Amino acid sequence: MATDPLLRQGPDSTDLILRGGSPAGPVRIALTSAGPALMIPLALIVPTLAVAFCMSQAGARASTVFVVVGVIAGLEYLLGWPMLASYRARRILRVEFAPAGVPASLRVVRTAGPDDPLPLDTLREVRLTHEVVEPYEGDPKPAVSTLVLELVLRDGRERLDPLPFGGDPQPLADALEALLGPAGVVVELRTERSTRSRPVPNSGWTSGGSASAGSAGG
Repeated sequence: MATDPLLRQGPDSTDLILRGGSPAGPVRIALTSAGPALMIPLALIVPTLAVAFCMSQAGARASTVFVVVGVIAGLEYLLGWPMLASYRARRILRVEFAPAGVPASLRVVRTAGPDDPLPLDTLREVRLTHEVVEPYEGDPKPAVSTLVLELVLRDGRERLDPLPFGGDPQPLADALEALLGPAGVVVELRTERSTRSRPVPNSGWTSGGSASAGSAGG
Protein backbone atom coordinates (compact mmCIF):
# COMPACT_ATOMS: atom_id res chain seq x y z
CA MET A 1 0.00 0.00 0.00
CA ALA A 2 1.37 3.39 -0.96
CA THR A 3 1.90 5.60 2.06
CA ASP A 4 2.77 9.19 2.82
CA PRO A 5 6.19 9.86 4.42
CA LEU A 6 4.43 10.56 7.72
CA LEU A 7 2.70 7.18 7.54
CA ARG A 8 5.22 4.37 8.00
CA GLN A 9 4.33 0.71 7.73
CA GLY A 10 6.23 -1.68 9.97
CA PRO A 11 5.92 -5.41 10.58
CA ASP A 12 3.33 -5.03 13.36
CA SER A 13 1.66 -1.68 12.78
CA THR A 14 1.29 1.32 10.52
CA ASP A 15 2.43 4.40 12.40
CA LEU A 16 1.43 8.00 11.86
CA ILE A 17 4.63 9.79 12.88
CA LEU A 18 3.94 13.25 14.25
CA ARG A 19 7.11 14.01 16.21
CA GLY A 20 10.52 12.42 16.35
CA GLY A 21 11.99 10.82 19.41
CA SER A 22 11.06 8.04 21.79
CA PRO A 23 8.94 8.07 24.94
CA ALA A 24 10.74 9.23 28.08
CA GLY A 25 10.06 8.50 31.72
CA PRO A 26 8.49 11.05 34.11
CA VAL A 27 11.83 11.83 35.77
CA ARG A 28 13.48 12.69 32.48
CA ILE A 29 10.53 14.79 31.39
CA ALA A 30 10.62 16.70 34.68
CA LEU A 31 14.38 17.33 34.41
CA THR A 32 14.24 18.48 30.79
CA SER A 33 11.36 20.83 31.66
CA ALA A 34 13.29 22.58 34.44
CA GLY A 35 15.21 24.88 32.08
CA PRO A 36 12.33 25.93 29.80
CA ALA A 37 10.19 26.59 32.90
CA LEU A 38 12.44 29.58 33.62
CA MET A 39 10.66 31.35 30.79
CA ILE A 40 7.39 31.33 32.75
CA PRO A 41 8.41 34.10 35.22
CA LEU A 42 9.71 36.10 32.25
CA ALA A 43 6.39 35.69 30.46
CA LEU A 44 4.59 36.94 33.59
CA ILE A 45 6.99 39.82 34.24
CA VAL A 46 4.38 42.51 33.49
CA PRO A 47 1.98 41.62 36.34
CA THR A 48 4.97 41.02 38.63
CA LEU A 49 6.33 44.48 37.90
CA ALA A 50 2.84 45.89 38.42
CA VAL A 51 2.86 44.47 41.95
CA ALA A 52 6.31 45.95 42.54
CA PHE A 53 5.15 49.36 41.28
CA CYS A 54 2.08 49.34 43.53
CA MET A 55 4.24 48.43 46.53
CA SER A 56 6.72 51.20 45.80
CA GLN A 57 3.89 53.72 45.40
CA ALA A 58 2.54 52.60 48.75
CA GLY A 59 5.90 53.42 50.35
CA ALA A 60 7.40 49.95 50.71
CA ARG A 61 11.16 49.74 51.03
CA ALA A 62 13.17 48.69 48.02
CA SER A 63 14.48 45.65 49.88
CA THR A 64 10.92 44.55 50.69
CA VAL A 65 9.84 45.02 47.08
CA PHE A 66 12.85 43.01 45.91
CA VAL A 67 12.02 40.13 48.27
CA VAL A 68 8.35 40.07 47.27
CA VAL A 69 9.21 40.10 43.56
CA GLY A 70 11.63 37.23 44.14
CA VAL A 71 9.01 35.22 46.02
CA ILE A 72 6.45 35.82 43.26
CA ALA A 73 8.92 34.77 40.56
CA GLY A 74 9.83 31.68 42.57
CA LEU A 75 6.19 30.69 42.99
CA GLU A 76 5.56 31.22 39.28
CA TYR A 77 8.46 28.91 38.53
CA LEU A 78 7.46 26.24 41.05
CA LEU A 79 3.88 26.22 39.82
CA GLY A 80 4.77 26.46 36.15
CA TRP A 81 7.39 23.70 36.16
CA PRO A 82 4.98 20.80 36.86
CA MET A 83 2.40 22.30 34.51
CA LEU A 84 4.97 22.42 31.70
CA ALA A 85 6.17 18.89 32.49
CA SER A 86 2.58 17.61 32.44
CA TYR A 87 1.95 19.29 29.08
CA ARG A 88 5.11 17.75 27.62
CA ALA A 89 4.24 14.32 29.00
CA ARG A 90 0.92 14.33 27.13
CA ARG A 91 2.32 15.42 23.77
CA ILE A 92 1.61 12.83 21.09
CA LEU A 93 4.60 11.38 19.25
CA ARG A 94 2.76 8.95 16.99
CA VAL A 95 -0.43 6.99 16.50
CA GLU A 96 -0.06 3.26 15.88
CA PHE A 97 -2.64 1.28 13.86
CA ALA A 98 -2.31 -2.49 14.26
CA PRO A 99 -2.00 -4.88 12.59
CA ALA A 100 -0.21 -3.17 9.75
CA GLY A 101 -2.35 -4.23 6.79
CA VAL A 102 -5.91 -4.16 8.09
CA PRO A 103 -5.86 -2.39 11.46
CA ALA A 104 -8.24 -3.42 14.21
CA SER A 105 -6.86 -1.23 17.00
CA LEU A 106 -5.10 2.05 17.57
CA ARG A 107 -2.69 3.22 20.22
CA VAL A 108 -1.60 6.77 21.00
CA VAL A 109 2.07 7.04 21.99
CA ARG A 110 2.88 10.08 24.10
CA THR A 111 6.14 11.50 25.39
CA ALA A 112 5.46 9.80 28.73
CA GLY A 113 4.70 6.46 27.07
CA PRO A 114 1.94 4.68 25.16
CA ASP A 115 -1.73 4.73 26.10
CA ASP A 116 -3.73 1.52 26.27
CA PRO A 117 -4.78 0.18 22.85
CA LEU A 118 -8.32 1.02 21.73
CA PRO A 119 -10.53 -0.85 19.28
CA LEU A 120 -10.48 0.88 15.93
CA ASP A 121 -14.26 1.30 16.00
CA THR A 122 -13.81 3.89 18.77
CA LEU A 123 -12.25 6.17 16.13
CA ARG A 124 -15.01 8.01 14.26
CA GLU A 125 -13.11 10.54 12.20
CA VAL A 126 -9.66 11.89 11.41
CA ARG A 127 -9.62 15.60 10.68
CA LEU A 128 -6.66 17.22 8.96
CA THR A 129 -6.58 21.01 8.81
CA HIS A 130 -3.88 22.54 6.61
CA GLU A 131 -3.38 26.12 7.76
CA VAL A 132 -1.43 28.42 5.43
CA VAL A 133 -0.50 31.98 6.42
CA GLU A 134 0.62 33.81 3.27
CA PRO A 135 2.74 36.98 3.19
CA TYR A 136 1.20 40.35 2.50
CA GLU A 137 2.38 42.28 -0.53
CA GLY A 138 6.00 43.27 -0.02
CA ASP A 139 6.49 40.95 2.98
CA PRO A 140 9.99 39.42 2.85
CA LYS A 141 8.99 36.50 5.08
CA PRO A 142 7.79 33.33 3.33
CA ALA A 143 4.44 31.67 3.85
CA VAL A 144 4.03 29.53 6.97
CA SER A 145 2.29 26.19 6.61
CA THR A 146 1.12 24.01 9.51
CA LEU A 147 -0.97 20.88 9.88
CA VAL A 148 -3.44 20.24 12.71
CA LEU A 149 -4.53 16.67 13.36
CA GLU A 150 -7.67 15.85 15.31
CA LEU A 151 -8.83 12.34 16.24
CA VAL A 152 -12.56 12.22 16.88
CA LEU A 153 -13.18 9.32 19.25
CA ARG A 154 -16.40 7.83 20.57
CA ASP A 155 -15.90 9.38 24.01
CA GLY A 156 -13.91 12.49 23.16
CA ARG A 157 -11.22 13.82 20.88
CA GLU A 158 -7.49 14.35 20.68
CA ARG A 159 -6.28 17.55 19.05
CA LEU A 160 -2.59 18.10 18.40
CA ASP A 161 -0.74 21.36 18.40
CA PRO A 162 -0.07 22.70 14.89
CA LEU A 163 2.90 20.95 13.32
CA PRO A 164 5.19 22.55 10.71
CA PHE A 165 4.19 21.12 7.34
CA GLY A 166 5.62 22.31 4.07
CA GLY A 167 4.22 19.75 1.65
CA ASP A 168 0.92 18.74 0.12
CA PRO A 169 -1.37 17.12 2.72
CA GLN A 170 -3.51 15.36 0.11
CA PRO A 171 -1.28 12.25 -0.16
CA LEU A 172 -1.43 11.86 3.62
CA ALA A 173 -5.22 12.16 3.59
CA ASP A 174 -5.43 9.63 0.75
CA ALA A 175 -3.15 7.18 2.58
CA LEU A 176 -5.18 7.47 5.79
CA GLU A 177 -8.38 6.98 3.80
CA ALA A 178 -6.97 3.82 2.22
CA LEU A 179 -5.87 2.52 5.62
CA LEU A 180 -8.89 3.46 7.74
CA GLY A 181 -11.72 3.82 5.23
CA PRO A 182 -12.54 0.07 5.13
CA ALA A 183 -13.20 0.25 8.90
CA GLY A 184 -15.67 3.09 8.42
CA VAL A 185 -13.40 5.88 9.66
CA VAL A 186 -14.02 9.20 7.91
CA VAL A 187 -10.92 11.17 6.85
CA GLU A 188 -11.55 14.88 6.28
CA LEU A 189 -9.03 17.32 4.84
CA ARG A 190 -9.57 21.05 4.67
CA THR A 191 -7.27 23.96 3.91
CA GLU A 192 -7.53 27.34 5.60
CA ARG A 193 -5.66 30.26 4.07
CA SER A 194 -5.07 33.68 5.53
CA THR A 195 -2.73 36.63 4.94
CA ARG A 196 -0.23 37.75 7.51
CA SER A 197 -1.15 41.08 9.05
CA ARG A 198 0.98 44.02 8.04
CA PRO A 199 2.84 45.38 11.10
CA VAL A 200 1.78 48.78 12.36
CA PRO A 201 4.74 51.12 12.95
CA ASN A 202 4.88 52.72 16.38
CA SER A 203 3.89 56.35 16.45
CA GLY A 204 6.76 58.69 17.20
CA TRP A 205 7.67 62.37 17.20
CA THR A 206 9.91 63.58 14.41
CA SER A 207 12.59 66.21 14.89
CA GLY A 208 10.15 68.83 13.58
CA GLY A 209 7.66 68.05 16.35
CA SER A 210 5.04 66.26 14.25
CA ALA A 211 3.77 62.74 14.93
CA SER A 212 3.53 60.02 12.30
CA ALA A 213 1.48 56.82 12.44
CA GLY A 214 1.18 53.84 10.14
CA SER A 215 -2.00 52.10 9.07
CA ALA A 216 -2.76 48.41 9.22
CA GLY A 217 -3.57 46.44 6.14
CA GLY A 218 -4.49 42.87 5.24
